[in-house]
Amino acid sequence: MGRVSVVTDSSADIPAETAKALGIRMIPLNVMFGRQVFRDRVDITPQQFYRMLRQSTELPTTSQPSAGDFLEVYRELGQSARDIISIHLSAHLSGTLESAHMAKVQLDLPVDIHIIDSRTTSMGLGFVALAAAEMAQRGLDAAEIVQHLNALIPRMNVLFVVDTLEYLHRGGRIGGAERLLGSVLGIKPLLHICDGRIDALEKARTKRGAVARLLDIMETRIGTEQAACIAVVHGDAEMEAIALRDLIQERFHCKEPHICELCPALGVHTGPGLVGAAFYTPE
Repeated sequence: MGRVSVVTDSSADIPAETAKALGIRMIPLNVMFGRQVFRDRVDITPQQFYRMLRQSTELPTTSQPSAGDFLEVYRELGQSARDIISIHLSAHLSGTLESAHMAKVQLDLPVDIHIIDSRTTSMGLGFVALAAAEMAQRGLDAAEIVQHLNALIPRMNVLFVVDTLEYLHRGGRIGGAERLLGSVLGIKPLLHICDGRIDALEKARTKRGAVARLLDIMETRIGTEQAACIAVVHGDAEMEAIALRDLIQERFHCKEPHICELCPALGVHTGPGLVGAAFYTPE
């Protein structure tokens, strides 16, 4: 037994075919519309979710995977893996890491589980999980992979624009962006994930202006000449995501950015209309 397996959760926004190709196991978060419970990206797609969200009179809620959900995956992978690297969304945004730790204590197999707080989510988390899986495929051992991930996580950036702060406020995930509440009607907030929390960067009069500032801030953080890994994320805003991808390709030195749909469990807290980018520069 020498194989390292990688586990993450559905908030990573990794396309299913990519996760399957790299052997990444995705544990779904849960989305609830009243008494109906849906496993994120298993029982409900982003398209179905946003359609239901627009029709619902009550805001849906979310819940973390149970310790039992993790234990089932850990036991399956532990039959062949010597190490499991389990990477999840920020502990400030979800109790998912707590469930992972509970499952680790209960596991009765000779496998080492390395649980990592990515301090981010969406494709920020996705990029960390992808890096772990790629290193595992190259034959690096768990200690080497964890060391690389600990160096990568502080370099990860997630910036995004939402149509309204109402969903973040009502869902209790607003963090430092709360200071923008009560701003002039129509203000479009530019947000980022900082130290595992959602925080405000700036506010703009229009969404186009907020996206323009997003690109400017990207340039200050990664430059335009250095090779960068970039993904565009959207919540029911595909045309805006395509436009952002085209602007990024014109301005930055990167491969064509992936366009990823924000998962339902995150969409509960951001609402429709989100557009943003996750990015970092490799060492």
